[in-house]
Amino acid sequence: MRWRVVGKVLLPVVSIALLLLLWEVAVIVSHVQSYIVPRPLASIQAVTGNWGNLSPLVYGIIRETIFGFLGGAVLGFCFGVVMSKVGWVQKLLYPQLILSQAVPVIAIAFPLVAILGFNSIRPIIAIVIWTVFFPVTVNVFDGLAHVDQDLLNLAKVYGASKWRTFWLIEVPASVSPLFSGLKIGATYAITGAFIGELVSPQGSSLAQTVNTANGHDSPATVFGLTMLLAVIGVTFFLAVTWAEVLATPWQRRPVARRSRRHRIATPRNDQ
Repeated sequence: MRWRVVGKVLLPVVSIALLLLLWEVAVIVSHVQSYIVPRPLASIQAVTGNWGNLSPLVYGIIRETIFGFLGGAVLGFCFGVVMSKVGWVQKLLYPQLILSQAVPVIAIAFPLVAILGFNSIRPIIAIVIWTVFFPVTVNVFDGLAHVDQDLLNLAKVYGASKWRTFWLIEVPASVSPLFSGLKIGATYAITGAFIGELVSPQGSSLAQTVNTANGHDSPATVFGLTMLLAVIGVTFFLAVTWAEVLATPWQRRPVARRSRRHRIATPRNDQ
């Protein structure tokens, strides 16, 4: 078990290290100039050397991503539940959801900024919500549509109410699909926040900094901040994965713990 855990942690680290090494070798072998493609270490130093100015912007985009992700998760869960329970709502909303995702996010971003305000983080959060809620909605809807029918029939035979059946059977059955949607949304959320900052004129932001660095021919800063955004996205994904591990212990432990099995197997001496 210990080696299995070490392998799960070590192999991704090794793969990232190999990717950075491949980047370094490709730059050296191809003789690419640093003003076109910088080396990985130079990109990292461009961020760490200016961290005092960049840190508030990094914390800002993380805050926007968290707020938008949570809003998209709640909205997506509610949409999925309502569509699974009300047939006419599903027929009415599902085509609209698909249509909303067929439109590029950048095209939606400008109207949202104009509607929700230029000097506010509300349009940025709205763009993140727009990015996250669709995969959550679809996965929750599919999860509720594939609940074991035998369990539902058994609950009906025992006279369970619809509300009790929903909370004790349907919600647990949709947890795994829900987290699948959340993990997809977690990787998209940082992209939505970046696009929102890019089109929003409110103050300074990390996206505006990347845009400025690109215009001033500072590729090291551009590559460094891009790497940082990737790290933030991966961190969000890992956080959702860890939450899934805590919320679905039955997927990794098909039997009860030994102490619990012992208590169940040992007859109780009634006084």
